[in-house]
Amino acid sequence: MDTQWEFIPPSGSQDREESGADIFEKFLKMTSVLGQFMEFHPVHGTNVQLDLSRTRATRVESFANGICFSKHPLNPGEIFLVEIEDKEPGWCGHLRIGLTARDPQTYETVPEYSLPDLVDQGESWVFAITRNHNKVIEDETHEDAEQAADGRNDESNRHKSFFTDTHLYIENVCIPKDKLVGRSRPGRFSHILDDLYKTNALPPTARRSRIGVVYVPKRQGFADMHIIINGEDMGASAKGIPTNQPLYGVIDVFAATKCVRIVQVEYGWEFSACRCRSCFAH
Repeated sequence: MDTQWEFIPPSGSQDREESGADIFEKFLKMTSVLGQFMEFHPVHGTNVQLDLSRTRATRVESFANGICFSKHPLNPGEIFLVEIEDKEPGWCGHLRIGLTARDPQTYETVPEYSLPDLVDQGESWVFAITRNHNKVIEDETHEDAEQAADGRNDESNRHKSFFTDTHLYIENVCIPKDKLVGRSRPGRFSHILDDLYKTNALPPTARRSRIGVVYVPKRQGFADMHIIINGEDMGASAKGIPTNQPLYGVIDVFAATKCVRIVQVEYGWEFSACRCRSCFAH
């Protein structure tokens, strides 16, 4: 006999505009989409070789033609996260990461470089990771100054601090930190190296470093792109990105970066709780 499941809303609920089943269905859709298995797109640069799982990308020769894309478009707040697995000394430059609104399937030939080639074609936003100076310094907006003056940010700041230890919180998006920080290989000094990754004391281009890209909705129809390095938000590296078309993750396995591996992030209930208000409002 088939088991029948029924979602029963809280007995004290005052909102009858949407049934409990409708809300539960929205929740399931959101968590299932955000839990999708991340892979690289089969379309990629000519020097890229993917493993059978399509989660590891290796540049097999030269220093260019290493562009890879996410297999599926990203959702708001969903991070495309990779770990640097191997380096190739002797080249100048490192990993590049970003977003594109162009469907990878439309490329007959993937551009040789993400910067400037891919970006110059339009509808792509790419950030070059360096050994230093990846943090974006933002000027305080007039709106931010007004909110700070009258204390309207107090509630938001309290909310953010609640998730500080376990989650990275950017605007209305929160991401579990457990997978965001690089980890050393098990060994005698691994505990020391792990602490260096957690504090971002090691160069972001080092082996085992984890780098991701995520877009955060702002005003309706637009978003900001944020780069995450070992669990730390580098700030909005691109602003005003239109969200009226799908956005794919871009990884350029460039120069001294030889091989990267996708890190799967499990969002769970906490992520949904962070976003449930905005989800149920639409």
